[in-house]
Amino acid sequence: MPTTGPRPSTRATLRGAARLAAAAGLAVDAYVHAKLADQYDPVKATLSEGNLFRAEAAAAALAALLILVWRRPVSEASGWLVAAGGLAAILVYRYVNVGAHGPLPAMYEPIWSSDKKTAALAQIVTLVTATFLLLSGSRTGAVREKRPRVRYGQGL
Repeated sequence: MPTTGPRPSTRATLRGAARLAAAAGLAVDAYVHAKLADQYDPVKATLSEGNLFRAEAAAAALAALLILVWRRPVSEASGWLVAAGGLAAILVYRYVNVGAHGPLPAMYEPIWSSDKKTAALAQIVTLVTATFLLLSGSRTGAVREKRPRVRYGQGL
């Protein structure tokens, strides 16, 4: 049975799967933070912890969308940074009582709730897959070598 077109390379297939996994991790992160934001509104200094959760949800949703739609290293890096920042916040505020600093409220919560575990796992998945995407980025030089070079004044 003839194929209808060229088969995607293994690398392209892996990158596509990693892109979907990174976006899914960010989507889960966004969902968990959006779901919990109302609960954390009473914890506040200048900013409430609920508003910080909403900001994390918005950043994660935007990064997921960018990874899916705008296939550029800057999109992959934004997803990596959102996941890394979120995971760092979870770990710091789980294990260290930082207290309130400036506009940030005291967010110490020394437990592992199921939502916290879910968000942390989603962020780890995103970190791993976004790292793969960044390290296996498109090699435009290899693509350029295959194209014929045409200079002005020369015919084909």
